[in-house]
Amino acid sequence: MGTDTLRTPPADGADLRREQRGWYFYDWACSVYSTSVLTVFLGPYLTSVAESAADGDGYVHPLGIPVRAGSFFAYSVSLSVIVAVLVMPLVGAAADRTGRKKPLLAAAAYTGAGATTAMFLLDGDRYLLGGALLVVANAAQSVAMMLYNAYLPQIAPPEQRDAVSSRGWAFGYAAGALVLVANLVLYTGHEGFGVSEGTAVRICLASAGLWWGAFALIPLTRLRDRKPAPREAAALPGFRQLAATVRDMRRHPLTLAFLLAYLLYNDGIQTVISQASVYGSKELGLGQSTLIGAVLLVQVLAVAGALVMGRLARIHGAKRTILGSLVAWTVTLAAGFFLPAGAPVWFFVLAAGIGLVLGGSQALSRSLFSHLVPPGKEAEYFSAYELSDRGMSWLGPLLFGLTYQLTGSYRDAIISLVIFFVLGFALLARVPVGRAIEEAGNPVPDRI
Repeated sequence: MGTDTLRTPPADGADLRREQRGWYFYDWACSVYSTSVLTVFLGPYLTSVAESAADGDGYVHPLGIPVRAGSFFAYSVSLSVIVAVLVMPLVGAAADRTGRKKPLLAAAAYTGAGATTAMFLLDGDRYLLGGALLVVANAAQSVAMMLYNAYLPQIAPPEQRDAVSSRGWAFGYAAGALVLVANLVLYTGHEGFGVSEGTAVRICLASAGLWWGAFALIPLTRLRDRKPAPREAAALPGFRQLAATVRDMRRHPLTLAFLLAYLLYNDGIQTVISQASVYGSKELGLGQSTLIGAVLLVQVLAVAGALVMGRLARIHGAKRTILGSLVAWTVTLAAGFFLPAGAPVWFFVLAAGIGLVLGGSQALSRSLFSHLVPPGKEAEYFSAYELSDRGMSWLGPLLFGLTYQLTGSYRDAIISLVIFFVLGFALLARVPVGRAIEEAGNPVPDRI
């Protein structure tokens, strides 16, 4: 492993299991943001706030730029990635050099949790405040998830990573389902609680931030930092550090090939997640309660889907299982294009299909990539990986927003995302993952 070898002695089995259990709880903490905020409430709510501030032609003008109100949320998600691109590679390289992932994880987690809690202030026509808080929360979530993912190769031996990664995703989806039930009770019964519908939404947004901050204490207590060997290079600013990471990846071209495939198909996955509630409310005319129920169904089935696909990976290998999930995603999007408006039953059927493949495709991608990372460069490489994760992708939302702006149809916008799954499948199918793992300097599991 050379100069990148970690100097900390390996933990025994009991210590690793304790860290693994703590690691699961960060997914439990932060997934509520991804579910309640990004997937359910913020898209339709921020869009309605932007529409209330729009001119007679339906445009808002942030910084004097004309933007259709219906595209503002998608553009804000894209902007958050530009911020993340500047910050993540710098933080990732610093984490690898110092070995101090935990304080950096704490800073990112509580920045995101604070911005999410502040969404309680989003009312009236404060669409710019909403966009700014979304950018901060999304960028902070990207940084935190990059550091969180980088722990996986350190807390799980190669033969356990598919299972550990899948359990982490299952914890996250279970938390998302639990909090969504509480959200549904508050939202549907807001009059009985003496609050308006808008206030109920703002309470749901803020409560996600409080949940995130409270449960982040568990992994921050149990995870431990590893001391790395000294490295000569200093951390570089933003894009320069990302460029340096990509140059290093060129010495591992198969790792880079997998990452490119992942960036494509995960761009599609994350855009579907972040824009599904907007599609359901604006194109299909479904109410907020229906959307919450559909996302709740996704969360419940994603727990089972993540665990089942983890077991399928033991039999067929992670790569083949991921490829199968991409076929399912393509079929699901095509079906979504033809959904009739005002028919919640079919929307629930679509949600069930998404839930069954969502958790597994993400969990197995993370564990597979962890085998392709050169030892000692976990955070640095996961900073590039994270650029397209958890709704932080920029190209998918940008394509979705541009398609809607040009056509005025959310159906055209949703079907445009098929291209990400088709290209991602084609690229991933060409990657010889066994040889890629060997070239990264890692042991090859019996089945991958």
